[in-house]
Amino acid sequence: MKYIKELKEGDRIHDIYLCKHKQGAVTKNGKAYENVILQDKTGTVDAKVWDPNNPGIGNYNSLDYIEVNGDVNNFQGNLQVSIKRIRVCREGEYNPADYLPVSSRGISVMYHELSELIQSIENPFLKQLLKAFFVEDTAFSKAFCNSSAAKTVHHGFVGGLLEHTVNVAKLCEYYCKAYPVLKRDLLLTAAMCHDIGKVKELSPFPENDYTDDGQLLGHIVMGSQMVAEKAAGIEGFPHVLLTQLQHCILAHHGKYEYGSPKLPALMEALALNYADDTDAKLETFKEILENNSGNPGWLGYNRLFESNLRSTKM
Repeated sequence: MKYIKELKEGDRIHDIYLCKHKQGAVTKNGKAYENVILQDKTGTVDAKVWDPNNPGIGNYNSLDYIEVNGDVNNFQGNLQVSIKRIRVCREGEYNPADYLPVSSRGISVMYHELSELIQSIENPFLKQLLKAFFVEDTAFSKAFCNSSAAKTVHHGFVGGLLEHTVNVAKLCEYYCKAYPVLKRDLLLTAAMCHDIGKVKELSPFPENDYTDDGQLLGHIVMGSQMVAEKAAGIEGFPHVLLTQLQHCILAHHGKYEYGSPKLPALMEALALNYADDTDAKLETFKEILENNSGNPGWLGYNRLFESNLRSTKM
């Protein structure tokens, strides 16, 4: 099997992949085609079925395992598969473990790092809150460790949410050392809780798609609600401390146009916003480089970065 991470422009593929997503569309000329996202454990790749009525295109749906014949092209700096034939596979023809993207870092190792950060919190209310989520609530902890941090943009793999959270917390730890005025316990707790709503926003793998609650409320609002619910079960939890923590969560996207219900009003909220944005963007860039490992040099224009990106690999 040729994994998606190994694909390069000009390849012809004849392999089995998970059809993560399928959606009909129409070109500007009125011709029907299908948008498809193929997935294996190394990642995803955009694909197109330009002729859905072709007899070689079988009757397939999202989350089917499909045998794909097609060509790998480069479209605006990203790989894209032009699919010529599709056959739906039977159980036993594939190993599901080959099709779930997983963090390259061990989940147990990252969870241990998270646990050490929790143990380092001195404020008894914040430490109790973190333990209520990540230690005592085993169902939440399991879902958190196996969730992605996003549908497609960054950390879109099993363990991605945990990896992103640990990275953000470590960046915040550095900020606290560089700027001692920051309240470490508040900032690190906010870092560890800022994306907890994603366990409700995104469905489990292999689907990893937005839930109804995710579409209607979003992880920021749900995360703030989850923190308030846990805090309500901790006797004497200070109201001011809770609102400061909720504010950091509500403001962590930094701008209204990025989905933040509030703009950062606390220094800790600002620090969290920058840490979150830094890790998300650097991971996105890293994944772009990995997906174009066979194409050193200029990689084409990227809408997220609003720039023509380049690899330093020669």
